[in-house]
Amino acid sequence: MTENRTAALLTQLRTLHDLTHAETQVAETRIAQARTEAVRKELTENAENCRIRAVAIEEAIRDLGGLPDVVGPFLGRAATMVKTVAEQAQPFDEALLSDLSLEHQLLDRARYVKALGTADGHASIVSLADRLITAHTATVEWLTTVLAEEALGGPAALRRTPLQAAAGTAVRIVNTPVTWSARGLDRAIDVARSTRPRIESLLSRGAHAGDVAAKTVGASRDAALEAAERVSRREGADGAADALHNARSATGTLSPEELPIPDYDDLTVPKAVEAVKELTEPAAIRAVVAYEEAHKARHGVISAAQARLAAVAQDVVGV
Repeated sequence: MTENRTAALLTQLRTLHDLTHAETQVAETRIAQARTEAVRKELTENAENCRIRAVAIEEAIRDLGGLPDVVGPFLGRAATMVKTVAEQAQPFDEALLSDLSLEHQLLDRARYVKALGTADGHASIVSLADRLITAHTATVEWLTTVLAEEALGGPAALRRTPLQAAAGTAVRIVNTPVTWSARGLDRAIDVARSTRPRIESLLSRGAHAGDVAAKTVGASRDAALEAAERVSRREGADGAADALHNARSATGTLSPEELPIPDYDDLTVPKAVEAVKELTEPAAIRAVVAYEEAHKARHGVISAAQARLAAVAQDVVGV
């Protein structure tokens, strides 16, 4: 009976080892999607902790007289890289749900390993399982919060980078109409690899002209939206006016007087952070973040708003 449990324990540890390597790859991918420096630091630490957990699991396998799978983690990393490219064609929430599914599997297997270790009297395995359970529980709660933030309209802790958005467009084209082909997947990967240098080359050749044009177009757009909202409100078309107001809020083009915090432009960072912490409506928090990102870009205020939205999201999902 003991031998059967040890064999089952080794099987589960090897699976955890493979999945932890996949988790590391996902964590490294998400670093570039961090909205704030605080989130980026958290994800960087998480990726490093994943690597530490993989080493601990490998040592546990050796202590039980087994050998870690060498090929499996390599194939897992390759599969995760393909997944990373493929998921660009998915809605962002679907990609996050996939991450959450991985974390749930890691958590459930860690709990099973703890039960097996307890039954077999392996104190070191139980201790390792407790570490894994704590880590994966925290990650499940974090991902659940990020998804809730996304559902509430953001700003979510994660967002696609411009390169990933471009890759997503390429993948969707390759993926038409229904399924992946091997050739299509290769083309998508090639596009993802080549998109950045092409974009950088174009930007370097026309940076100044592009900046002037963007500012001109942006100012015209902002003025047009504001005028359209004012006219719609005056004519009694409140639904259209509200939609226009939401569009202006999302792009950070509300006037300071329209923000949910009085005298916002006059507030110091500590005062702005204090005021943000009092906001309860996701739309109000979004308006402040969009305005900050478009104007002052004070990282302390943006991080505080992100933390406030996370608290609201946790209340919604009961985390």
